[in-house]
Amino acid sequence: MDVLLQQIINGLVLGSMYALVALGYTMVYGIINLINFAHGEVLMVGALVSWALIGWMQEHAPGLPGWVLLLFVTLVACVVTSALNYTIEKLAYRPLRNSPKLAPLITAIGVSLLLQTLAMIVFKPNYKPYPALLPTDAIAIGESAVITPTQIMVLVVTAVSLVSLMYLVNYTRLGRAMRATAESPRVAALMGVRPDTVISATFVIGAILATIAGVMYASNYGSAHHTMGVLPGLKAFTAAVFGGIGNLAGAVVGGILLGLIEAIGSGYIGDLTGGVLGSNYADIFAFVVLIVMLTLRPSGLLGERVADRA
Repeated sequence: MDVLLQQIINGLVLGSMYALVALGYTMVYGIINLINFAHGEVLMVGALVSWALIGWMQEHAPGLPGWVLLLFVTLVACVVTSALNYTIEKLAYRPLRNSPKLAPLITAIGVSLLLQTLAMIVFKPNYKPYPALLPTDAIAIGESAVITPTQIMVLVVTAVSLVSLMYLVNYTRLGRAMRATAESPRVAALMGVRPDTVISATFVIGAILATIAGVMYASNYGSAHHTMGVLPGLKAFTAAVFGGIGNLAGAVVGGILLGLIEAIGSGYIGDLTGGVLGSNYADIFAFVVLIVMLTLRPSGLLGERVADRA
């Protein structure tokens, strides 16, 4: 039972990060029907920028509390990635908005590879140990299950981020403009909404969520590197499809469920396969879920929502 409890804790932490990244996918798809496969690389850039800032701050401003330093580098990384995602949307995606769907999809893959290459050149290809800025003493839950302060931070920050996003989308002027643009960009424009501005804002919000997830991912696993966004990005896309691409609530549900499935599966896959497969095969669960969902319910658990392009 303690093994199950531990894996549930791990799954909630992992699923929380998937949910944040999945929201970026689903917001963009819901408005302009684009799968932004470069979104995982935004997570990577955020993590690497924060890593570089931590090293610089520890050298030039030693003595800062860990949580203050982590908050500061996250805010700066959010600014950097917001500018990056805004630029990507304006230069790479906006000129192709009325092109066949294959063109922006290929462009997104190209941007992903470009960002990986640039990150490898700028930050070097080696794995970088991410400093532990929060206490490392684990808190016991039950007889053998534990949770670390970093994992608690992940859960709390994710909850706050999700509540803030839902408030923004449902109760603010920008949120109303986003929902109107998602329903029909043409009609929204006739009502005074500027679709280009709304789409750019959506990319910026997605970048902020991905950066928060990237910093938490690096903090939780203790390393950062130029390819770290590939698997989380693909799994977050799987979570978005699982919950219903274009559906904000679906992205959250899909992310949490996928994290739980992966964590619980990795804890028991050895017993289920007689030791043939170990926990290092945990990645297969995400893609099995994707295949099953696309086969049985392509619209996802909560249903797909897409923009009206007519």
